[in-house]
Amino acid sequence: MIRTFGRGLLALFLTALPALAENLTATLPDGTEIARLTVADGSGWCILWHHSVQGFEVQDCYRNQSGRMVLERSHQPDFAAGLGHLPGRGKQTSDGAGGYWIENIGEPVPGNAYVLRPGSVAVNHRIVTAKDDISLSALAPRARVLIALQPEKTE
Repeated sequence: MIRTFGRGLLALFLTALPALAENLTATLPDGTEIARLTVADGSGWCILWHHSVQGFEVQDCYRNQSGRMVLERSHQPDFAAGLGHLPGRGKQTSDGAGGYWIENIGEPVPGNAYVLRPGSVAVNHRIVTAKDDISLSALAPRARVLIALQPEKTE
């Protein structure tokens, strides 16, 4: 009887905990932070940009899965240069408008970080969440930018 009560109390305690949050940051090589967004566990964001040849918008979407940056899906309006689906890496489905989604990629990003070199403002590399739309191209065109998911610092 005590054992059952203990498990119920633990379950109640765990459901009452707030969701863990991490910071998604964009940082220049000298350490200058150009963007910081709080991303709750289970929440996502996308990196959007315009294809340098075709001009259409491409999306790579990530999710914070228990503190891990995971590539979840990608939208590609065409099979243009540098784009495409790799068999065994997610499932390709039509977007109904001539392009396609690659869904269920589920690929953790090594070290929770990668380097991106934002293009010009015409390419417009952006970090987009439900609340924010930050143009990395406006802040650091052609610069080396580290995109990282890091634990939220508590003070």
